[in-house]
Amino acid sequence: MSALIETRALTRVLPAAVPVTLVEDISLAIGAGEFVAITGPSGSGKSSLLYLLGLLDKPSAGALMIEGRDTAGLSERERAGIRLATLGFVFQFHFLLPEFTVRENVEIPMRRLGRLSAAAMRERSTELLSALGLADHLDKRPDQLSGGQRQRVAVARSLANDPPLILADEPTGSLDSKNSEQVFAILDALVRERGKTVIAVTHDTEMAAKASRRIHLVDGRLADP
Repeated sequence: MSALIETRALTRVLPAAVPVTLVEDISLAIGAGEFVAITGPSGSGKSSLLYLLGLLDKPSAGALMIEGRDTAGLSERERAGIRLATLGFVFQFHFLLPEFTVRENVEIPMRRLGRLSAAAMRERSTELLSALGLADHLDKRPDQLSGGQRQRVAVARSLANDPPLILADEPTGSLDSKNSEQVFAILDALVRERGKTVIAVTHDTEMAAKASRRIHLVDGRLADP
């Protein structure tokens, strides 16, 4: 099985009087249809690795391939294009824009990619939100929703352009246990029913145990869980 995303000796060092190594010598391959949990103690480099995989940060050394394409040397426009078409993001804090409705928030990535007509974007956003149990909330603003509902909107937004890979940074970190279970079930269903690949940073040991695979970091390096 060819890797959807692959790293070779991936390293990220913050330059300073005393350089800080966030991620060091990470080599891994993740294929289509995997649910991968990234775990480790606070400060171990979990989110730093996720931001590298998501092209939000640039490595200091090593290589990152997405769908077989080496990302080294890509322009910012090319990196943004890959993020829009290939990657979906879900963060601990949903980062919905408060001035837009739920449906409009989901349409934002589609508008940036520019592949669909206005009618098609409206249809897709409605379909995604309805599938996540939000059909009655399409025209509400984020502040009119509960925390769990807002996170479901964030999941819908991550799926807007139908990317093969979803990157989630502590997606249940700000939720209670009931909503955490619901969000995990949604991510799990994306893998099982839609064939997506999900890579999730988490402190939730139950969530990590249910993932199909676990990557554990200590001091920025791969370690045994």
